[in-house]
Amino acid sequence: MHRENWDDLRYMLAVAENGSVSAAARVLGVNHATVLRRISAFETRHGGEIFDRTPQGYVIPPDRQKVVDAAREVEAAVYSLERLIEGAQAPLCGTVRVTSTDTLCHGLLPEMLSGLARKAGDLRFELICSNSHLDLGRLDADIAVKPAIELQDGLVGALGARLGFAVYGDPDMAWLGMSGPIARSKPAQWLTEKVREKDFVSKADSFLTLREMVAAGVGKSVLPCVLGDADPRIDKVEDGMPDMSVGIWVACHPDMADVPRIRAVQRLLLEELSERSEAFLGETLDASVAPK
Repeated sequence: MHRENWDDLRYMLAVAENGSVSAAARVLGVNHATVLRRISAFETRHGGEIFDRTPQGYVIPPDRQKVVDAAREVEAAVYSLERLIEGAQAPLCGTVRVTSTDTLCHGLLPEMLSGLARKAGDLRFELICSNSHLDLGRLDADIAVKPAIELQDGLVGALGARLGFAVYGDPDMAWLGMSGPIARSKPAQWLTEKVREKDFVSKADSFLTLREMVAAGVGKSVLPCVLGDADPRIDKVEDGMPDMSVGIWVACHPDMADVPRIRAVQRLLLEELSERSEAFLGETLDASVAPK
């Protein structure tokens, strides 16, 4: 496929997936006018409009849905080809992009990657901090180190450690809730069953932010033990929470699993996680200690 044609197709799919030109521009990292120009070029080349322009955004009419579905198949094939070519040519050097949550990126991953850099020779690392899902199929990152109940569909990997959770703060204060990506987490599910929506004093979309809110006395919150235990400003308390943990997975796209540098870094990350498993799981709360 001619490079210019593929770019037009990529812009068309970004609008289809995000529903507007402005949203597609943000995702692609370009300006609004560039997206409009690419969409116009795509529609001119193929002899008709793909989208209905409505006040609510760009809508795909039913008779054009097959065009978009076919474009997605082309996109998948192009990315698959790029991954396979990269894998066939990749020596144990270059940059490996590792994505993880802010909890791990601001916790232990920098220290872990420092250790990896000493073991991995000419490999270099880029750490991508995001609580949202990054598409490894589109090469947004090479390896994901993510806490989750189970390994995400479409990825292959292994369990490196478990991330424990506990309640931190003043037990007499109101609960802090979770929003955004962490609202789908296991502790958020438990809180939803325990606390009525109107009883949350505040919410945040990051465990790091929740920790700071606990430290400031805004309320109490469930936090990963690796964040709470290491912070002398806050106390772990007993508040009826059951033992809770989720796996920390080290994963990649199946097409990249046999790339030497990816395989090597995954193995080293799993070793580093295993060595720090107690810190990730957290110390068991001593039931003989009365809540403060």
